[in-house]
Amino acid sequence: MKQRRDARISALLKVEAGRVDHWLEMCCIEAEGRFPQRLLASMRYSLLAGGKRLRPLLCLLGSRLFGGSDENVRPMALALEMLHTASLIHDDLPSMDNDDMRRGKATNHVVFGEGMALLAGDSLLVWSFQEIAEKLQRDDLPHHRVLKALAYFAAAVGPAGVCGGQVYDSDPLSQGEGLDFVRRIATDKTARLIQAALVCGALIAGAEGTPLASLERYGLHLGLTFQIVDDILDVIGDRGELGKSVGKDEAQGKKTFAALLGIEGARQAAEEETEKAVSALGLFGDEAGDLRDLALWLRDRSR
Repeated sequence: MKQRRDARISALLKVEAGRVDHWLEMCCIEAEGRFPQRLLASMRYSLLAGGKRLRPLLCLLGSRLFGGSDENVRPMALALEMLHTASLIHDDLPSMDNDDMRRGKATNHVVFGEGMALLAGDSLLVWSFQEIAEKLQRDDLPHHRVLKALAYFAAAVGPAGVCGGQVYDSDPLSQGEGLDFVRRIATDKTARLIQAALVCGALIAGAEGTPLASLERYGLHLGLTFQIVDDILDVIGDRGELGKSVGKDEAQGKKTFAALLGIEGARQAAEEETEKAVSALGLFGDEAGDLRDLALWLRDRSR
């Protein structure tokens, strides 16, 4: 059963990643002649470098769960990947994690220089908001849904989300102690955006009330599962399979689930978060089958 489930989710990820890659390529083609050539090259280098495209997929699945169409949420899905890519470019900079490999390739600043990488990340971040604001101005889409989704997206990115999480992760003067602090980093830096991917897709589709809150809980616990497994893989993973550096958390003395709990303890924590995520989907029944299986796949992933 596990083998069939994993094969089905892997196939789903492959198909949807292919669609997202095509959409992103079209965005880059449309930008030719509008953006400085070298800046666009730097943006494209990281944006089209592959990856699981998990956040766009979650956006699509969140919308589908409430009867929404892929076309209506496509700009939001692309904005999520633009923003995520921007965060990776900035995370790899010498002033942050100083990494030299991402998605199996040299990091952006290694290829284009630190200044251009910084501008590419900034540009992708702003482009993500532009994509939402421009492409979702449609008469057939209620504007209040778009505004709710945009506000949720912004909150996940800002000082109470990705940016704040990076502060806790990298600033010595903002460090705390214990498992609660590690959970705070993981929640803000990772889980908030994964949660937003689902919720924003659902909001555009018209979700509200208890079903939306249930999906929100699922997204939080899914995001924590993702980060816990990431922490584990940084210790025991393979650089070639992961497509990024390993062992850097320990080398930099970072506080992680694996460092505090050990590998087995972290695996147990991932199991607990996965159980909470799956439990949150109870009211959706079989309609949430893809989301349920995706949580189990992420718990067991090796890359």
